[in-house]
Formats: sequence, structure tokens, C-alpha cells
Amino acid sequence: MSPSSRERVLEAVRASLPARGEAALRRVSDHDANLVPARARGPGADLEALFSAMAEAVKCTLARVADEAEVPAAVAAFLARHNLPTEIAMAPDPRLDRIPWSAAPLLRVRRGAARASDLVAVTGTEAAIAETGTLMMASGPGRPNTLNFLPDNHIVVVAADDIVATYEDAWRRLGRDGDGAGLPRTVALITGPSRTSDIELVPTLGAHGPRRLHIVIAGAASAAAG
Repeated sequence: MSPSSRERVLEAVRASLPARGEAALRRVSDHDANLVPARARGPGADLEALFSAMAEAVKCTLARVADEAEVPAAVAAFLARHNLPTEIAMAPDPRLDRIPWSAAPLLRVRRGAARASDLVAVTGTEAAIAETGTLMMASGPGRPNTLNFLPDNHIVVVAADDIVATYEDAWRRLGRDGDGAGLPRTVALITGPSRTSDIELVPTLGAHGPRRLHIVIAGAASAAAG
């Protein structure tokens, strides 16, 4: 291809890009509604009960507390039940900083990314998805991804207002408005503790991530939640 012919082809491609980009954005923003499981439909659905049932079905453990003030005791109880150390690596998340961790004086909290020696991580979540018992973990300065995968025990604090019905509801919480604005660099969708199976289909927990996933649900959902 001669230089002039190549330029004509490239110029035609450049000219078509804006129109193709607008068409792609229209497809994203005007897509047909997805099929939603019946269990997650309807304004009267008990999302907390559904999320709890689905999470327990995939081998999560759960604790229910009335408010944030009771979270430290719930975390301490989980550690004691499994004979775990009281040192925890915690996400430097402002929402976790509101919790009065000094109420459980034996807990020793280090804020920051996980280290290889950490056995227990405590994080928040962007949303808890009732239809499958899944946690949506968005990366950011206050939510290091290593905390989700490196320690053997992962404790996730979920505000009741953060329980949503569907994946679509969870993505909307991330600010997805058709142009991708507001999306974090990484989003992890976590359903239960890490598991895998060998060639004989023998399941093993903790092979590629936490062996235990414990969820503490705090507070009551408001009427406007979801």
C-alpha cells in the first residue's frame, strides 16, 4: 500500500471513530433490561434474609449486630471461636474508622495493605448482592485489594443499607451511568471463601484466597435503601 493510500484509509478510520463511539455508548445506556431471578424481584423482597441465605449456602459465616458499636465484639468473637490471633489488618476505609474498635481492647489493628504474615483482614464492601450472596469489592486508596485475597481469614463489615437485590443495582452504586465514569480500576466479585477441586473433584478451601469468609451485617436497612 502506498503512503497516500495508507493515509486515506487511516483518515477514514479517524473520521468514523466519533460516530462509532456514540453508537457504543447508546448501546450501553439503552440496553434491554436483564432477566432478574424471581427471588430478588419486588419491593417487598427481604434482601437481608436472601443475602444471608445465599451467603451461607456458599460456606460463608455470618453475624448480625444492631449497629456499628457492636462490630468490634462480633469480630473478637469470630477470632476467639477459631482460636485466631487478635492482630488484624484493616482497610484504611473512612467507614471502618467510624467503628469504635477500642470497645474490644484486645484487638490490635494495623491499617493498610495486607502482608504475607497477616492471618486476618477486615474490610468493608461496596455492595452485598442478595441474588447470589456476593460481595462487590471496589479497589481504591481505602480498599487495598490484597486484603481481599492474601490473609487466610477475611471479615467483611456490611452495612444493612449496602445490601442490594441484583448485580445491576450494585454496578449502579459504582457510578456507572453509560460512559463508565466513576468506575474504580478493579472490581472483585466474591462469592464465598476460596475453593477449588482436584482431578478427583475433592473440594479444597483456601487454595487461592481466604479459607474463611465471615460477614458482619450491621444496622437496619432504611426504607430508601436499594
